Amino acid sequence: MSAQVFRLPDLGEGLTEAELVRWLVAVGDVIAVDQPIAEVETAKSVVEVPSPFAGAVSALHGEEGEALAVGAPLIEVDEPQSTQDKPQSAPENQRTPDQTSTGGSGHVLVGYGTTELHRSGRRRVRRSTVTATAVSVPARSGSVPVISPVVRTLARTHGIDLSTVRATGEGGVITRRDVEEAFAAAAPAAEPTVDQRTGLALRASTPFSLFRRTVAANMTRSRSEIPEATVWVDVDVTELWDARRRLRFGDRTPSLLSFVARFTLAALARRPELAGRVTADGAGIDTFDGVNLGFAVDSPRGLVVPVVRRADRMTIRELDGAFDRLTRDARAGGLAPAELTGSTFTINNYGSLGVDGSAAIINHPEVAILGIGRMIERPWVVDGAIVPRRIAQLSLVFDHRVTDGGVAAGLLRDIADAMESPLALLADAPPV
Repeated sequence: MSAQVFRLPDLGEGLTEAELVRWLVAVGDVIAVDQPIAEVETAKSVVEVPSPFAGAVSALHGEEGEALAVGAPLIEVDEPQSTQDKPQSAPENQRTPDQTSTGGSGHVLVGYGTTELHRSGRRRVRRSTVTATAVSVPARSGSVPVISPVVRTLARTHGIDLSTVRATGEGGVITRRDVEEAFAAAAPAAEPTVDQRTGLALRASTPFSLFRRTVAANMTRSRSEIPEATVWVDVDVTELWDARRRLRFGDRTPSLLSFVARFTLAALARRPELAGRVTADGAGIDTFDGVNLGFAVDSPRGLVVPVVRRADRMTIRELDGAFDRLTRDARAGGLAPAELTGSTFTINNYGSLGVDGSAAIINHPEVAILGIGRMIERPWVVDGAIVPRRIAQLSLVFDHRVTDGGVAAGLLRDIADAMESPLALLADAPPV
């Protein structure tokens, strides 16, 4: 019996490492081709890694929470000695397209594979189930709703059984604060460690996850490389607010973001340099035929930017559907890495967080980002009279190497005008 070594594959993101979040198998388990064997966290998302081999697991390489280099051994599998030892294959009518056509694995990561495989939603996970909103913890803890790898690592470090922790996060998800409070309640009344820098008792010391380290590196690079400037304007969105409330897309009211995005895309068509990307050497700009629109989402893992590809071709209805799906997937931790890369312009709707304005950071290597504050009623002067109107602040942060304030102001003014008079945009809409 010979052991087959499966090495951590290139995850298709240009990264050199991934963090091992959780093993889904143990030594001695008999596994099938394409069965998920581990969850790993990259700089973009948490994904399951399927095995290209069938047989008995003879070795696992790496501890949960450990960073593994791409190409490093991940798992060893002993080939079955006889057909009796082989895991039973799925019936022909239940196999994925890859299994039916090739008879084996295409070495496709869940979340990276073909459309048919991604949509099937089939998961063959030993002793645990990955759902849209939670990750079950095997063995003694039962089914515990935990999403963040940092939370699992923190609980393991402190010896906290997650099944005993009271969850306060949205949807019953256990947060880092929940674990820290459980640890504080269970800890003996010992003399606390005092931080020498602050003189305060140290509650916990938690390392950044790979995701958070990557976010920090990208933001630091953006701040250090880009000479940014900001223009902003207050916009009377009363007409848009009222019109949107009268619309229905199926069983739901369309999002305000879908309207703002459509107006922004129309304005970018006249100023494509603001939907470009700075070249790798920083000496020029690449402009594109179309726009891949990123939009910021506050997820349990932190700030993520899902991408709507070729958003410039979409109607308001189509944009609304794309935003709704990607937002739900982002908050459930179900986005594929390909859905988090390739944006050429980003919108940050920080108004959804209840704030009026923000000094946004450009999503490097893009050259601009649009921010939207909350839309609230304020006293406003209309035809010489003070009346209540719904007002929002728009801000545009742009790379001053690429363009000047006049171009940026023109883009922002076009967006603001369309938001103030949304029906006027129809007069200039191209024929279908």
